[in-house]
Amino acid sequence: MSALQDKIKGNWNQMKGNLKQKWAELTDDELLYEEGKEDEMIGKIQKKTGESKEAINKFIEDMKFD
Repeated sequence: MSALQDKIKGNWNQMKGNLKQKWAELTDDELLYEEGKEDEMIGKIQKKTGESKEAINKFIEDMKFD
């Protein structure tokens, strides 16, 4: 499991809120977390927002958690 996958899994509820603040058009269905399908979820975010995969990954990686 990659460091990004670990970060997503461990902080999903807070991360989901941050993603919805950044891209309000995302729905709960598009942000449905399933272990092992992080890349698929990022692809859905990419398709919906038009952002690059790199920009989405950077946004996630830059999130700070308590």
